[in-house]
Amino acid sequence: MFNRRHLKIVFFFLLISTHILSQKKVVKKFETQLKEIEISTHGLDSFVIENSDSNFIEVYLIAENITKQHILYKEEFNTLKIQFEIPESLPEDKVFRKFITERLQRASVVLKVPGNKKITVFGDEINIESKSYKGDLNIFIEKGILKLNTIIENLAVKMYAGNLYASSNNTSIDIVSNMGKIVINDVLVEKTYQKRVAKSMKEIRINSAKANIFLTAE
Repeated sequence: MFNRRHLKIVFFFLLISTHILSQKKVVKKFETQLKEIEISTHGLDSFVIENSDSNFIEVYLIAENITKQHILYKEEFNTLKIQFEIPESLPEDKVFRKFITERLQRASVVLKVPGNKKITVFGDEINIESKSYKGDLNIFIEKGILKLNTIIENLAVKMYAGNLYASSNNTSIDIVSNMGKIVINDVLVEKTYQKRVAKSMKEIRINSAKANIFLTAE
């Protein structure tokens, strides 16, 4: 026999399961001749950048109660601009709403892009992963976790706080984090780190007030 506590746990689990299963995925796929892409991540909890195997840009949006009209893009000033309109759809119960917003992702995007594009990402609090993107990458956020894997081309990051993880090879490096940790090849360094590679055209520039930077550099 279930007691009241067991019934509450089962009911809570069912609510969580219903919430997860109610998420939908929509896709937009298109081509552009423009070389620069700007993405606003407002409304997203996570954002993933992958290399495309074709000339198409593919946008996969996962959230509740969404349609293709919630993926917006336009060409302006020689730049492709992408943003998202995420509808609010949260439970009425305030306690449960707090749990959902803190523990479950409300909306996430996977962006597949040909490697010859320059990507610039803007956001507030957002977790971003790059699957070793083959083009230039600029990231400007307030706070988040950046998992950038291998930096293939140029990287520029400005963030207030959070953690950044990446690796690089044969790249000039300029890192500043006034109050965060900078760890290069598992060695802790002071507030700044610089490395110059004379024959390399690639550069990593990271500037932060409080973020922790973990970089493997060869």
